Amino acid sequence: MVWQSLDVPFREGRWMSMEQLAIFGGTPVREDRIFYGRQCIEQDDIEAVVETLKGDLITCGPKVEALETQLCQVTGAKYAVVVANGTAALHLAALAAGFGEGDEVIVSSITFAASANCVLYCGAKPMFADIRPDTYNIDPESVRRLITPRTRGIVAVDFTGQAVEHDALREICREHGLVMIEDAAHAIGTKYKGQPIGSIADMTCFSFHPVKTVTGGEGGAITTNDEALYRRLLRVRTHGITRSMDEMAHPTDAKWYNEQVELGYNYRMTDFQAALLLSQLHKLPKFAARRKEIVERYDRAFSQMPELVVQKEIPESDTTRHLYILRLNPDRLKCDRRQFFDAMYAENTCPQVHYLPVYWHSYYEKLGYERGLCPNAEKLYEEIMSIPLYYGLSDEDVEDVIRAVKKVVAYYRA
Repeated sequence: MVWQSLDVPFREGRWMSMEQLAIFGGTPVREDRIFYGRQCIEQDDIEAVVETLKGDLITCGPKVEALETQLCQVTGAKYAVVVANGTAALHLAALAAGFGEGDEVIVSSITFAASANCVLYCGAKPMFADIRPDTYNIDPESVRRLITPRTRGIVAVDFTGQAVEHDALREICREHGLVMIEDAAHAIGTKYKGQPIGSIADMTCFSFHPVKTVTGGEGGAITTNDEALYRRLLRVRTHGITRSMDEMAHPTDAKWYNEQVELGYNYRMTDFQAALLLSQLHKLPKFAARRKEIVERYDRAFSQMPELVVQKEIPESDTTRHLYILRLNPDRLKCDRRQFFDAMYAENTCPQVHYLPVYWHSYYEKLGYERGLCPNAEKLYEEIMSIPLYYGLSDEDVEDVIRAVKKVVAYYRA
């Protein structure tokens, strides 16, 4: 590839030469685009789906039960309930926790909207906790400051895949009788002090969207060690209907009989989705290992660059990273996040931003939430983007991303 150079102003006693950015007419670091996330579907995944589609049951069948068993093995949880998507998982967990009108639930501020929406679905009020400025995860001290007599629970998000500070958060929950829901949409495969995520909080919610480490096309799950929560989750997943005689008001052993005992939803997963996810879960170790390799390469490349900030990882978290967050140091760059983002996109190493503080969404503004609630979260949002991280990235792809970052940094270096 022929690199175009650009003479730039006199700096530190010499003229400097650098590559012209693609956004200004230079040659991009690669010809084809790569994005921040992508699924890896292999032939055995396809065969697993086809086999299920040829079977007698393509929903409410054996693959769903097999998937729930496998998730228990992966997470160490006693029970698993698979559902249509990660948002459905959060909704059902909030229902099972008993959140309702007049309740307050403390939620991470840097997350996808569903982490807070699930609280609203139940009629309760989300209270947004700030993050730690170095790990980007929910700050237990911010949680403590938000507790009132109306507080019923916490929705703690394992942002990027890194585990939250379970010891501190669980202690707060014990002190105040709160339910802890862990939003582990990013964190399948992560461990906290050697214990798999999914077996620590009262309930843990997973997402299997295509950009996650493993996928079912869509899909979600809730894991728990509490049998009462498990039984309620099963009911509300399927319309609030039960076939268990001990849950019925009018029990009978008639084989055809089922009874709606509460208001629930149709949040079932199909068997062919379950078949795909089962196949994917067997590959979790290799998917996780490759993601860790890429994170290490990025960290080595960026940790010595004062223009960038590398996310801190707590020693308790053995992280399978869903996202790699590139954070800009605005004091060392002559550009804002938008300019850096657009320059990276033009180099065909396409980033994304995760996330807008939830309460900055216009819907939440209409509910009365104002800016300034979580200063660390708001500052983080203005400085970050997610760069490509997924199993299928080749070593050359990773080097292209690193080269693009360094190219843009060199151009905008203050």
